[in-house]
Amino acid sequence: MIDTKIPDFNIPLLLKYDRPGPRYTSYPTVPNFTKNFTYEDYKNALIKSNDENRNLSLYFHIPFCSAGCWFCGCNVYHTKNKELAEDYIKFLEREIKNVKKLISSNRPVEQMHWGGGTPSFLKNEQIEKLYKIISENFTFTKDAEIGIEIDPRSASKEQIFLMRKLGFNRISMGIQDFDERVQRAIHRIQPFELTKEVISWAKEANFESINIDLVYGLPFQSAINFQNTLDKVIELNPNRIAFFNFAYLPEKIKIQRAIKEETLPSKEEKLKIFERAIKTFMGAGYVFIGMDHFAKPEDELYKALLNRTLYRNFQGYNTHSGCDLIAFGASSISQVSNSYAQNEKEVFSYQEKIENSGFATSLGIWLTEEDILRRDLITRFMCHFLIVKKEFEEKYNINFDEHFKEEILNLKSFEEDGLVEIRKDEIEVKPLGRLVIRNICMVFDQYLKDTQGKIFSRTI
Repeated sequence: MIDTKIPDFNIPLLLKYDRPGPRYTSYPTVPNFTKNFTYEDYKNALIKSNDENRNLSLYFHIPFCSAGCWFCGCNVYHTKNKELAEDYIKFLEREIKNVKKLISSNRPVEQMHWGGGTPSFLKNEQIEKLYKIISENFTFTKDAEIGIEIDPRSASKEQIFLMRKLGFNRISMGIQDFDERVQRAIHRIQPFELTKEVISWAKEANFESINIDLVYGLPFQSAINFQNTLDKVIELNPNRIAFFNFAYLPEKIKIQRAIKEETLPSKEEKLKIFERAIKTFMGAGYVFIGMDHFAKPEDELYKALLNRTLYRNFQGYNTHSGCDLIAFGASSISQVSNSYAQNEKEVFSYQEKIENSGFATSLGIWLTEEDILRRDLITRFMCHFLIVKKEFEEKYNINFDEHFKEEILNLKSFEEDGLVEIRKDEIEVKPLGRLVIRNICMVFDQYLKDTQGKIFSRTI
């Protein structure tokens, strides 16, 4: 049984584990993808995946934003010219049709998500056009989860109702922080009343799930002033809340250089913000799902947490572990068969590659048997916080304690700190250990031995 109680915070202990590390939306992680993996490899992976006959999860990256938020680490193209999106959709259509030629027609889509950038940047007729193209090429299950991200500052009521009419049933939006000083410091002014109105439209349109994103570690945040944002979020009453640690990487992300490091809260203050958020959300009836997600008890995420079917990929925590993830658009990453394939990041480079070859693969990796084993283990740590050794021994024909002898020894320090419990048959992550789950997973990451030139966000 998963222990979902509020962890007793020990800030000095947590800071002991503050270091750069992956977020494990994949394993191996993106820095280990190589240019040796070409679009021919991706095509072979798509063909091979038909033998496994898994249902599909689709992701569409819409990279456009009309203005830049200085905290953002997403792959974004800033423009107010919506005609660029018209061209982009034409190339998405070509990519869709080329992929569809390689995919068996009897593989339905049970999940689709449009992310960005800002999908609500598109004009209404562009949204309709892209949705129609997708629907003509893929068949959806009757209960498919179909989600879209919007920017409350630009989305209209007409657009929200159009999305619902087309078939979207989940809607996500960024809030980050309602404090005006923080909003000015990140170049994103988004009043509470505006956000409340947009959420009321989504409820009126009968979206099945409304999800919001918050970020802690932003300029001028403190545990005291963030309480106002927390109270307003409880008033908005979303179904799910993602509460992300701000990854400040100005050496890698140019737009973040507009944020002065001296305006950021200290590591101790960040943890106080996180502690306050956990207590506020759980006190309001939300369940702490993973390292940065909260959901209501009736939500599918919580049910998946309890029955150990929760999954994690490039779309974060979700309930669709049995799918191949096929991603379209600039920078998008597919997880098909035993491979990952990432498209060209820049919009115009993406379009050029589609023009020349019909595919835009720029990086990727074929997984070894050891990669598959460790991916499974890391995923279960991230999602279930429990490893049952016998399950791995039967599935992979290994002696668990022998295979991971060195890693189990390295976990001893976590056990001494009360973050994990290593038993004869199981390894369990304790409530406080869930806050450093990235560090625990790093113990099993074979690729971290070669970290030269790789830049990760900090785990705390």
